[in-house]
Amino acid sequence: MNARERILAVLNHEPVDRLPVDLWHTPEVGEMLRHYCGASDDLAMYRALNLDKIVWVFMDYQTDTGEHAGAQSGAGAESGGDRTMWGVPLKQIQAGDAHYAEFGSAPLSGYDTAKSLDDYPWWPNVERFDYATAEVKAREAARDFAVIGPWISFFEVYCQLRGMEQSLMDLVERSELVDAILDRVEWIQTEMMRRLFARAGEWLDLVFISDDIAGQRSLLMSPAMWKRHLQPRLKRWCEMIHSHGLRVFYHTDGAARRLLGPILDCGVDVLNPIQHACPGMDMAELKSEFGNRVTFHGGVDNQFALPRGTPEDVRREVRNCLDTLGADGRGYICCSCHNVQAGTPLKNILAMIETVQQKFL
Repeated sequence: MNARERILAVLNHEPVDRLPVDLWHTPEVGEMLRHYCGASDDLAMYRALNLDKIVWVFMDYQTDTGEHAGAQSGAGAESGGDRTMWGVPLKQIQAGDAHYAEFGSAPLSGYDTAKSLDDYPWWPNVERFDYATAEVKAREAARDFAVIGPWISFFEVYCQLRGMEQSLMDLVERSELVDAILDRVEWIQTEMMRRLFARAGEWLDLVFISDDIAGQRSLLMSPAMWKRHLQPRLKRWCEMIHSHGLRVFYHTDGAARRLLGPILDCGVDVLNPIQHACPGMDMAELKSEFGNRVTFHGGVDNQFALPRGTPEDVRREVRNCLDTLGADGRGYICCSCHNVQAGTPLKNILAMIETVQQKFL
C-alpha cells in the first residue's frame, strides 16, 4: 500500500499492511528534515521518509485595505503579514531557535453588543479566499497522499477576536453576544467551504476543525456551555462536510474526556491529538470506549518524549501508542501530539517514524 491508500483504509477501519505514521512539525523542523533527506520541498521529504503524511492545504486570503492591500494572510498565527484574515494583529516572537507569530490585541474586544458587530471592519469577504491555489496544491498532493483542508474553527477564532479572558467571561455574562459573533464566524467559513468543495473537493479527503476546548488539567468551559454554543454548530459542519463525501478531522488539546462522547455524536471521524498526559485521556480506555466510532490521530508525547527524551524513550512511547490506540491494528494514525518543535533532536523524530514502520515488518 502507498501512503494515500494506507490512510484511507485506516479511515475506513479496514485492514492495512501496517499502521500509518504522520508527522506535524514547525518550519524549523521541516527545514532540518528537508536537509537531512536532500529534498527540495516538503512532498519530496515526506516521500523520502516514507511518511503517511496527511498533507495540509489551508486557505490563503487576499486583504484589500490600506497599505497591505493584496497581501496574503490566513486564519491562524501562521498567517502572513501583520494581521490574520479576521483582523487579529500578529507579533513576531523569537524563542531560542524557534520563530513564532503570536496574536496581539483582541480587535473585537470593544464590540459588546450584537448591533456593534456591523461596524467591525475586518469581517472576511468569501470572495477573497485563494481557491485557485488551494485547488492546485490539493491536486498535486493527492497523487501520493491524503489531503486535509481547510482549517476552520469556532471557539479558537472567537478567542482570537475577543481575547482569551474576555471570551471565557462572555460565556458566563454575554450569551447573546457569543451567539451573534459565532453566527458570523460560522457563516463566513461555511460559505468558504462550499466554494472550495465545489472547486477542489475531489482532491480533498478531510476537513480540519481546530477548536481547543480543554487545557492541561480540565475543560475550558462547562459541558453545558459547550452544548449551548458549540454543539449544534459542530453538528451542522459535520453534516455539511459529510454531504460532500469528506471526513471531519477534529482537534482539541488537553483534558477533553467529558466532552468526547458529545463531540463524536456530532459526526467527527478523526480525533486528534490524544494528549494522554492529561487527566482522563488514558489511551487504552479511550480505545475501549470510542475505538469503534472514531479514528485516533496523534498520541506521541510532545512535552517530554520527543523533545527531551532519548530515542529509546521515543520508541517506548510509540510502542505504547501502537499497543493501545492501535490495539486491533486499525483505527489509529501514529503522530506527534502537536507540531514537533524547533530543537527536537533529529534522532528522536526518526525513532518515532522508524518504530512504526519496523513494527510491522
